[in-house]
Amino acid sequence: MWTQDWRSQFEAAAERAFDVLIVGGGITGAGVALQAARAGLRVALIEQNDFASGTSSWSSKLVHGGLRYLASGDWRLTRESVQERQRLMHDLPGLVTPLDFMLPVYAHDKPGRWALQAALGAYDFMARKRYSHYMKPAEFGAHMPYLNRDGLKGGFVYRDALTDDVRLTLRVLIEARSHGVLAANYVRAEQLLFDGDTVNGARVADRETGRCFDIRAAVVVNATGPWSDRLRAQVEGAAQLRPLRGSHFVFPFHVLPVGRAITLFHPDDRRPLFAIPWQGATVFGTTDLDHEKPMDEVPRMSAAESDYLIAAARHYFPARNMQAADALSCFAGVRPIVRGEPGASASQESRESSIERERGLITVTGGKLTTFRVTANDVLEQVGQALGRRFVRNDKAPIIHAVGADAQTRGGVRHGPAFAGMFARADDARALGTTDYRFRELRFALSHEAVAHLDDLLLRRTRAGLLLEQGGLAELPALEPLVRDTLGWDAARWNDEVERYRAHWHRVHAPV
Repeated sequence: MWTQDWRSQFEAAAERAFDVLIVGGGITGAGVALQAARAGLRVALIEQNDFASGTSSWSSKLVHGGLRYLASGDWRLTRESVQERQRLMHDLPGLVTPLDFMLPVYAHDKPGRWALQAALGAYDFMARKRYSHYMKPAEFGAHMPYLNRDGLKGGFVYRDALTDDVRLTLRVLIEARSHGVLAANYVRAEQLLFDGDTVNGARVADRETGRCFDIRAAVVVNATGPWSDRLRAQVEGAAQLRPLRGSHFVFPFHVLPVGRAITLFHPDDRRPLFAIPWQGATVFGTTDLDHEKPMDEVPRMSAAESDYLIAAARHYFPARNMQAADALSCFAGVRPIVRGEPGASASQESRESSIERERGLITVTGGKLTTFRVTANDVLEQVGQALGRRFVRNDKAPIIHAVGADAQTRGGVRHGPAFAGMFARADDARALGTTDYRFRELRFALSHEAVAHLDDLLLRRTRAGLLLEQGGLAELPALEPLVRDTLGWDAARWNDEVERYRAHWHRVHAPV
């Protein structure tokens, strides 16, 4: 874990050369770090912002097979995703949880009932379990009482899974650290280092201390997602990304009460949308369009995306008369998609991962949250080739080797074995506002999980900033003693962090 004085210890440890330096602390980088460490390699990982603060914070929160990929004929990716979904539900109960989806069928819909039934049958066959079944209109409507009934012919129920994408990333990183990985957030790779014509490390800057130092490694893995073309440019790699933005609303459950998740098709362009019950609220999205803003700007839902999503919400849930102002928050993420055929729409681009090896730099882009373990093993094969070694591939090894009675509790699954050793305090069971987050979890995150800023705590170690009105600003007075005591902040630092968080939330997460 990241305990007291870990940052200076990281810099000191970086004086020794590593086998692998991973640049990027999202789910892809975390997965590669874990698999490389399990293979016996000495691994360091750096992230220019907070862990999982890029794409891995802002997904649709789904671990899913990608039912829509069947329509485009991408059977291999769907099969791989379905199988990984099954394994993650098994490996991480309580963190990756089964989620039943409703899929309505309306008159004149395309695809129609029989095509959907065939696709869902294939979906279940890939999972080796029968999950899907058909419901007649009355039964379907009873499960989704606010759904538009005009032309409703019934619908299907099928299964995927739900997660907290940030917590999944952190839990993989925590497991990687238990295997010896050194990982640091707010450390940016400024310049690749070379031995002759071959990359052998990076000059890095610690954004918290202001110090710069070199990290040497036999292999450097570029897992920076939407930023990956920047690092590739230093080895004269041609740009290959098509950054695509996806935006979501988070509504209070009473505004959009869906007891089960539901898959919908936008009435204008038939693009798939989801309404998902998540941590006591409802996530509604997503869009899929070219992200043309600079990557140094935090992605933000546009007014056009807001109108697009609200139009669909009003179409399918007319009695709710929803509007953007009803939302608790919104969020947007950028998918690092590899550019395909000219003229392809955003939704037609493949979600397959791509791995390039150029002058000692291994770049991994694309891919899905669900298949991060498969991608990590693909990268490890490339690392082995670069090192002249061969590693035994095992896509079925559990993500977490649980130990102890606390391993299957909420705290054990989410935070790792060290959570059980936290000594008790009187306010441990106190909740943060109306969320399920308890002060024990907050205290553990502050003392063990590399929290550097208030937004790390409220938007990533917890998701309270998305789930509470105005980002949870009303809860900050109750949090102040805990945060200041654990992190050693004085009143001036606390006030600076509050203003930083307030400005960030209104700029990025306030509903449009």
